[in-house]
Amino acid sequence: MEELQDASIHHMTARVISAIKTTKCYEPIYKELQRLACSPNVDPIDMRNTLEEAIKGAGLETEIRNIVYNLVRSRLCKPEATKQLSKTTLSDPLGYLKRAGVLWDRRVRKSLNAMCSELKVPLHGQPRISADREDFMAKWNELSNYSMDLANYRPVYAPKDLLEVLLSLKGPAKTTENTDQIPQWEFSHIALPVKNLFELRTHFADLLRSDGYLGVPDLTTQCQRILEGRHAPMCQHFLKKGCTPAPYRGALWAAVLDSKLHDYDIEHWQKLRNTVWTTDHIVDKLVFKDIQLTASNDDQYFVFEDVLYQVLLCFSRDTDIGSCVDYEAFPVKGRTYEGPPSGVVPFHGICMFAAPFCYLYDSPLNLYYTFRAFYIRYCHRLTTINTHPQGIVSLCLLFEKLLQTYEPQLWSHFRELQIQPLRVVFKWLMRAFSGHLPPDQLLILWDLILGFDSLEILPLFAIIILSFRKESLMQVASLDNIEAILADLSSIKVLPLVQLALSRD
Repeated sequence: MEELQDASIHHMTARVISAIKTTKCYEPIYKELQRLACSPNVDPIDMRNTLEEAIKGAGLETEIRNIVYNLVRSRLCKPEATKQLSKTTLSDPLGYLKRAGVLWDRRVRKSLNAMCSELKVPLHGQPRISADREDFMAKWNELSNYSMDLANYRPVYAPKDLLEVLLSLKGPAKTTENTDQIPQWEFSHIALPVKNLFELRTHFADLLRSDGYLGVPDLTTQCQRILEGRHAPMCQHFLKKGCTPAPYRGALWAAVLDSKLHDYDIEHWQKLRNTVWTTDHIVDKLVFKDIQLTASNDDQYFVFEDVLYQVLLCFSRDTDIGSCVDYEAFPVKGRTYEGPPSGVVPFHGICMFAAPFCYLYDSPLNLYYTFRAFYIRYCHRLTTINTHPQGIVSLCLLFEKLLQTYEPQLWSHFRELQIQPLRVVFKWLMRAFSGHLPPDQLLILWDLILGFDSLEILPLFAIIILSFRKESLMQVASLDNIEAILADLSSIKVLPLVQLALSRD
């Protein structure tokens, strides 16, 4: 048994070392280690011990630990459910779902290509003319004043388009099933493993505890000490309480997402910015259109319009995003279509993933890298069809099961009205409530996503909102009236409602 354990540790160590060598931080850390190894503080006779002390003294140990921590949780350790569903053969019971994901991505890219053909603009962009380039550069910090004709441009897709595809998913039927006895859930036929309330209560158990951190009752002092230690796991653990002091939230998120700025990050940002300045791309119009349709019309975010232009335009050019996002594959015949440099086709509301970060950072640079890391780790799962335990399909299935189990009256009410409950909450789930909750409450919700490294908080929170307004919902009989009851979430408080949801029987 010990031999197997040693072999497993050796295998994981080899994978971690291999992964570290592919990161941008490897070269500067390696050079710093070389410098320390040659310093007078390192004794060649006792190289191991003295080098370890030198690494600790230089603060490099914590940095290496954080790199390993983030690599292990993001790239090297897939959830158990994902391991079970990782096959891509035609006999895969969830092959139809993976196939749907590939077809959805193809459909989105095909729509973008069709728009390019219709408007007679090249998909890969074209050099900006000199006058336009100079005007764009001059107005870089106030792009809301940059004139652009967007009359013929429209979002490639919206949440409702993805919802219609999800609701049309049909899995392979089992001949032994009695269809009359199967609950008519829209997603009941999808064999994805999702948690029940007991398992959710176990996962989010820290939310129901009242113990302090480090023996210090004052949250600000606790936060300062944790940030001084610079340990990413401690920063993540602190976020689990949902009581983060606002001035320290940005630093905590950057530590958890490993988005602290380095020299190569600044250089990469400048390259992205220069690419935006020199190349006119169709995604520029789609970004401008989306921000004007959403954030610019939102009382909480319109003041950040110029920053959002900068961040989203650079995001659209960042080829690192496509290589970091873990897309599922499945053999599907047919033509493939190219997408934007980042691999992310702008959709209606994409800027609302970035908008909340404007409350955390003054610098577009810091904002960009933390937003990018958040998108890569979480947001892309909300806009693609996949079998991941925290993908949008799993979250929809979790929502429906929780609703039928713990709010059977509401479930029956929706069914009697022939209204699919998902139609009411899908926009919340797909946007992770951005643009629906007030920013202060949304940031608390996202604290919990980061703290527990889980998007499962979203369907749980959606359920408790419906429960909270159950009495009013039971008195109406149309989708419009239901949406009117749920339109204003300004009075909703995240933490007490989530705690209530977890503590219910």
